[in-house]
Amino acid sequence: MAPCLGVGREALRSKGPSGYDCRLGPHLQARFAAWQEEGPTAHGWADDQVWTAARVRRLIGWKFHLSCSVSGVTRLLHRMGHSVQVPARPAAERDEDAITEWQEATWREVKPSGRRPARSSASRTKRA
Repeated sequence: MAPCLGVGREALRSKGPSGYDCRLGPHLQARFAAWQEEGPTAHGWADDQVWTAARVRRLIGWKFHLSCSVSGVTRLLHRMGHSVQVPARPAAERDEDAITEWQEATWREVKPSGRRPARSSASRTKRA
């Protein structure tokens, strides 16, 4: 296989059952970061403003004509300094009083007893 847009040969070689690892050179990472900054809407996703690993995988495929696995994309994003997205602040609709009330009343009713089931054996001939 020939290198693709400055990406080394190892980026196109299979990495096992997880698919292709996603390695972009520094100049391609810079272009990719600029496209990421534009946001998902600029690249055709109008439903929300969230970059998922699957979306990033498709963007890399469209822009660089490079096939990566989702796990390869998550490793690439981690190498580029990104982490799992966590909200910066709690949702405005969050009602702490309702949550506390539910935990004290409803959860106690539906909570499992905590007792473990009796020991059993998968063998038909041996008892537990």
